[in-house]
Amino acid sequence: MIRHDALDRLPVRSALPALRDALDAHGVAVLCAPPGTGKTTLVPLVLAGLVGGGPARRVVVAEPRRIAARAAARRMAWLLGERPGESVGHTVRGERVRGPRTRVEVVTTGVLLQRLQRDQELAGVDVVVLDECHERHLDADTAAAFLLDVRAALRPELRLVAASATTDAEGWARLLGGAPVVEAEGVSHPVEVVWAPPPGPRAGGAPTRPVRPPHGMRVDPALLSHVASVVRRALAECAGDVLCFLPGVGEIARVAAQLRDLGGGVEVLQVHGRAPAAVQDAVLSAGTGRRVVLATAVAESSLTVPGVRAVVDSGLAREPRVDHARGLSALTTVRASQATGRQRAGRAGREAPGRVYRCWSEAEDGRLPRFPAPEIKLADLTAFALGTACWGDPDASGLALLDAPPAGAMAAARSVLTAIDAVDTAGRATERGTRMSRLGLHPRLARALLDAAPEIGVDRAAEVVALLSEEPPREYGDDLSAAWRTARRGGDAYAARWREETRRLRAAAGEAGSAGADRAAGAQDDQVVGLVAALAFPERLARSDGGSFLMVNGTRAEPADGSRLRGAPWLAVAVADRPVGSVHARVRLAAVVDEDVARRASAALHTVREEVHWADGEVVAREVERLGAVELTVRPLREPAPAPVREALLEGLREDGLELLRWSPDARLLRRRLAFLRLHLGEPWPDVSDEALHARPDDWLEPELSRARRRADLARIDAGEALARLLPWSTGDAARLDELAPERITVPSGSRIRIDYEDPERPVLAVKLQELFGLQRSPTVAGVPLLVHLLSPAGRPAAVTADLASFWRDGYRAVRAELRGRYPKHPWPEDPAGAEPTRHTNARLRR
Repeated sequence: MIRHDALDRLPVRSALPALRDALDAHGVAVLCAPPGTGKTTLVPLVLAGLVGGGPARRVVVAEPRRIAARAAARRMAWLLGERPGESVGHTVRGERVRGPRTRVEVVTTGVLLQRLQRDQELAGVDVVVLDECHERHLDADTAAAFLLDVRAALRPELRLVAASATTDAEGWARLLGGAPVVEAEGVSHPVEVVWAPPPGPRAGGAPTRPVRPPHGMRVDPALLSHVASVVRRALAECAGDVLCFLPGVGEIARVAAQLRDLGGGVEVLQVHGRAPAAVQDAVLSAGTGRRVVLATAVAESSLTVPGVRAVVDSGLAREPRVDHARGLSALTTVRASQATGRQRAGRAGREAPGRVYRCWSEAEDGRLPRFPAPEIKLADLTAFALGTACWGDPDASGLALLDAPPAGAMAAARSVLTAIDAVDTAGRATERGTRMSRLGLHPRLARALLDAAPEIGVDRAAEVVALLSEEPPREYGDDLSAAWRTARRGGDAYAARWREETRRLRAAAGEAGSAGADRAAGAQDDQVVGLVAALAFPERLARSDGGSFLMVNGTRAEPADGSRLRGAPWLAVAVADRPVGSVHARVRLAAVVDEDVARRASAALHTVREEVHWADGEVVAREVERLGAVELTVRPLREPAPAPVREALLEGLREDGLELLRWSPDARLLRRRLAFLRLHLGEPWPDVSDEALHARPDDWLEPELSRARRRADLARIDAGEALARLLPWSTGDAARLDELAPERITVPSGSRIRIDYEDPERPVLAVKLQELFGLQRSPTVAGVPLLVHLLSPAGRPAAVTADLASFWRDGYRAVRAELRGRYPKHPWPEDPAGAEPTRHTNARLRR
């Protein structure tokens, strides 16, 4: 019997006429409805014609999470007075509850994508509702783009609703081709905000260590202790249950441990994607006593946790991050957005007035991002790229997406897909790639399942791939073989999920591995697990190298101290991260393999090539066999080709400098003279800076460079002769070199004095003071006055001037007073500007 009383209380009813009109007129609509209005439960029932009249339609509702899909289906079945699987059913990975009468099917967005790849027309489906669009999950964005393609090319009658509690309504409306925006008024109860940041330093009291911000997966234990204390405060100050949001399973476990002594019949429940179905059901059902529900983001939307009157928000969330340079991807802890904070707070006002305790300050709140980052901007796009390739749009340029995928992430994804033969060189899906996309796995794991099954049997391949598809608990250890054995005999929630996934994969893989079952019978666990892990992560194969392991992708990694993995010659690394302050990655899950497995699994990364480069001050020529960055064998090359040798020598000149050439004093002087002319006259005089000379070796180092084979040959190249090739011979200006930048200049005494061009801004003329008597102004070269260093008769500096006339007038008197007593045999006339210049003493002058 339909529960009309419950249906009539859902506020979204007021928006249903406008939603029907929008779909009738346009076929698409954006539905904005606050939490608790019934958008997830009532709207699909109405669109299917199960309540409220209207034609019978088949409706598919896509939810971002399995727990939400199951809960929404159960809630709708309850509203109809039926059991799940009758008019309303659900399909999530590994679980299908539906029957011949099912008209509303709730699925995860991943299941919807799989279905679209198999049947682009979605035959028999009349309406698709994409729920919780505001979360911007990659699968949801992709599903929306595919569905818009289907409407445009195959099924214009297919109706599409983008539904969310808080979203960029205008953006979705534009994406859906100008879809009407239908808004439902909420009747959520008021929620009081309590700012509860961690305590700061106390005046006059003991200093309090500030809470460290999250880094990677790490959350400061001090913050978790504070969150636990705020939960206790909420229990004391509020009636009803407390819902506490934390970023991940580990943080939930640590806070739960601090709340064990609550007493008073308070039950602590942990809800997350890995929680057993029984625990998830208990959370979504009213309890008999007070409860504290510790939850990840799964409880932010699409779920009503009954009895909640207070929310404690840690302010943290998890987002994917990919280090393409190291080939590592993982979740990272970030500050939750303002939109996420509003969504979480709304959980406290679903049934009655409530309160949210925010574990940060009001000032910090204004600095938080407004919305969560779209997953397409952050995540590993390998699965996305394979999906778009199978869809017929390898670069996703023709898809209607709110945000385009980053070019670098797409290039990295295509590189992986090409290596595992999922796409061809043009990026189009191969037959093998199409099969991979239908396995419901990341392409890496799909490759491992398909390639390992014929060798080790489909059962074993499915078991190990299931182990890799959801990382085992930390207590299973870092050895993948040991973790496999633990899962086989385990009775915990993870082992139960692992067995379910194994069954699904065994069926999906079909008979691919039957031929290999006999051959695998005698294979040991290390061999089996190592092969699968190596096939899934070929670029993370790592060889022991000087106390650490060098991965094929060039990253160094280390297992934990005391780990069995440390003694292995090779590892297939399945999970790794980089701890704060560590130079190397940390191996968190890996399998022991041998070199034969490594060679087979990473055959696409195997190369044998001649390498000629500059190292340790010499040309090194060798033939190297590699797996990516790992050198397998090396042997010297006796006769390397001239071209790479020349490049190696140029590399040496760049690294060790042009001093590798033979620089005579005349060569150095020529370079300085040319630098002076370039600075003051410009073209056609050449630029002889290091950068310019490195950029044009053909113009000045040939043909000597092409004949050189080693460092000693560079030392035989006369740099002066080489630089002379750069002189402007074609314009005739080269002949004016000695005129414009002479090596020496004749001074009034008749001496020819060398000019120092060390500083091209102002060359220096160092000359004995008496030799310039009678000279009225400073000498110049190329119109540039020389900086005159006036020397004593002993050749020591006496004065420096750029204006000789000014020196004779103002500075000479002081120099004369100081030096004529010290050098009485030399002339010190009172009027130097009118005196005769000389190189000699007074005695020589008198003779």
